[in-house]
Amino acid sequence: MINLLKNTLGRLRIIGFLEGVSFLVLLFIAMPLKYMAGQPLAVKFTGMAHGLLFVLYVLYVVMAKIEYNWSIKKSLLAFVASLVPFGTFWADVKLFR
Repeated sequence: MINLLKNTLGRLRIIGFLEGVSFLVLLFIAMPLKYMAGQPLAVKFTGMAHGLLFVLYVLYVVMAKIEYNWSIKKSLLAFVASLVPFGTFWADVKLFR
């Protein structure tokens, strides 16, 4: 894990994993709690964390594109992966390794 923190791609992989988990928690835990159990605070805090991780993910995709000279296609695939549930996990396996 420490080796992942040493370069941009490793940090992108960690942030991508955390962003993917936060997205799934938001969709499958926090939103049902809000709409079925009347607990809006679940979405407030989970949404805030997910928003921060999403911005960091996009920033690191841009940084990786510049540093590793990624094509526009690869960069766009990495970005679109963040919009789809389980997408960042796919990106980690198919694009970032």
